[in-house]
Amino acid sequence: MPITYKKDIIPNSEEINFLYDDAGFTSYTENLSPLTDAIKNSLFVITAWDKGNLVGLARAIGDGKTIIYIQDIIVLSYYRRQGIGKNLVKQIISEFPDVRQKVLLTDDKPENRKFYESLGFFSCDDGKLVAFARFDN
Repeated sequence: MPITYKKDIIPNSEEINFLYDDAGFTSYTENLSPLTDAIKNSLFVITAWDKGNLVGLARAIGDGKTIIYIQDIIVLSYYRRQGIGKNLVKQIISEFPDVRQKVLLTDDKPENRKFYESLGFFSCDDGKLVAFARFDN
């Protein structure tokens, strides 16, 4: 059975917990309530399902007119390298065709650079832009 993608379906807490734990994002799952609220309050959520089981999720936050920030592109480890993450990002991009600025942050790993560059993103460390971030706690 093929993977199905669903727009603006918010998974339940158990599904979210399993997905984020599998990805190693345990700092999010230590207190699940803020994470589930963040997902519910996102501008757009796209999920991937296999036989009724959540296997991937990505979301966008922002104003939806001038900028979106793509957050939490997560695929269960068993399902990685099958194009699911790429499809999740493509669905977000296609949902906001008139938004000029599409931004994301990720770990600085060669495989991450390759993945996002294949989707048309470029690194802000190449001299075109500079990115700033502040992480409290």
